Amino acid sequence: MALSLLRHRVPAVASCSRRAVPHASVALRTRQNSSFAKIEEAPLETPEDWTNFQLKRAEYQTLIDTFVEYGSTQTRDNTFQPHHSLHRPVAPSDITLSALIASGAHFGHSQKRMNPNFVPYAYGVRAGITIIDLDHTLPLLRRAAQVVRGVAARGGSVVFVGTRTDLRSAVRMAAERMGQYGYHVGERWLPGTLTNRVHMFGPEVARDEQVIPDLAVFLNPIPNIHAIRECALEHVPTIGIIDSNVDPRIVMYPIPANDESTRTAELIAGLLSVAGREGVAIYQDEQARAAQRRAARSREPTV
Repeated sequence: MALSLLRHRVPAVASCSRRAVPHASVALRTRQNSSFAKIEEAPLETPEDWTNFQLKRAEYQTLIDTFVEYGSTQTRDNTFQPHHSLHRPVAPSDITLSALIASGAHFGHSQKRMNPNFVPYAYGVRAGITIIDLDHTLPLLRRAAQVVRGVAARGGSVVFVGTRTDLRSAVRMAAERMGQYGYHVGERWLPGTLTNRVHMFGPEVARDEQVIPDLAVFLNPIPNIHAIRECALEHVPTIGIIDSNVDPRIVMYPIPANDESTRTAELIAGLLSVAGREGVAIYQDEQARAAQRRAARSREPTV
């Protein structure tokens, strides 16, 4: 009985497959003959095939040239991309609340973990999560940028500290933007780097070179609390990203934001490094003008 049913079903399946094949070939030919196809699947064997291929390409380009003026002017270069905060940071004057929200800077920790001293920077609570008030973050971020610019404008050095794996590229590129005045710590901060510098670097290096930076920027302050203590003992001003579970008083210039967001850290580190680069340019211009004045005075005849 089963064999008889199988014999009846096999021809039906074969007929269905034969009926389905022309539709597939028609669809294939439709895709090949489409005016919007950029790649010709069939090989160009005859001069007629080559002529048709060129005509289709010309038709496609004509459609693009005709309708391009009616489309959008946004491209990959003039619109925001997630990697721009790392490779193309914004200037301090161009930072907006929208950029901070897009990076997730307003997300804090659980309401139960909020530090009591963080209450002035909290906007509210939603779904048990503390929401950081970015109306406080934006002016404090611009103030920190002014500090970095002022330190760099006087020839000071700035060290960027981010010891998480996802922060290493951010601190490295931030230091590279400032040139010889920027440094970074992407691995573990060794205890005693500042307070025991004679033992860490040697007496000659500690005596002849500047080991203590003029400013320290911390992207994840809690794992580097010992480094913050060393900066306080050596009277080094500090800037830090302060989340809702952190006491803002541990650094001199707090920036209330999400310290666990990579995009937020990249945005803030890039903005501060751009401010530092502007300060370095100011310092170099002043040095060049001072050199010109000294050269002009040396050429003046003595009486």
